[in-house]
Amino acid sequence: MATTTRPELVKGSRGARSTIALKLLMAVSGLLFIAFTLAHMYGNLMTFGGERVFNDYAHHLREFGEPMLPKEGFLWILRVGLILALIAHVASAAILSARASKARPVKYAVKKNRGSSLSSRTMRWGGVALLVFIVWHLLNFTIVKINPSNGETGGDNPYELLVQTFDLWWMTVIYLIAMVALGMHLHHGTFSAMQTLGFTNTAASRARARAAGWVVAIVIAGGFSLVPLSVLVGIIEK
Repeated sequence: MATTTRPELVKGSRGARSTIALKLLMAVSGLLFIAFTLAHMYGNLMTFGGERVFNDYAHHLREFGEPMLPKEGFLWILRVGLILALIAHVASAAILSARASKARPVKYAVKKNRGSSLSSRTMRWGGVALLVFIVWHLLNFTIVKINPSNGETGGDNPYELLVQTFDLWWMTVIYLIAMVALGMHLHHGTFSAMQTLGFTNTAASRARARAAGWVVAIVIAGGFSLVPLSVLVGIIEK
């Protein structure tokens, strides 16, 4: 007996597979960023060891992998990898968001926020805010090394730049607001990644995933916040 395949079913199946692939790409790239932020937070906490310890750490990163890699070769490999992961993460989020908006019936618009957490409802705009902050953060500490206290650029003392930046109360406030956005993003993002990867199939596993989201958010956002707060109150100083 001859059978026919309805074109709309084939199209729907392809769309479902691509949606799953995008969710997986978003989850994996998100987990890579969690690993990076943990490592970056560890490096930031080196400031509590003083200027020499922190600057030695920064210098070691520039020479990591020599002579197999050129100076700053490891950092550039890391930067390119993070840029690619960022593009994949943002593009996946944008495509999935557009598909969800297109598929959502108008009559359910009033109900869409019921049962959702604040962190899940702010993922989109929180992500945009973090993207803007990342650009400034790179200009401030990496690419141009803008010192907001005096407008100078290109300094070669990472510890001094960090302290002089967070000596400005408004820079610390901006940084802390960004950390709140980061914490909320990590809270929901961790749960979503574990859900996408199939680790939330039971009520108990979902509860563990939510708890993991809180732990990741508090540890990373809290760890990053310690440095600017310590500079502002004088615990870390030049």
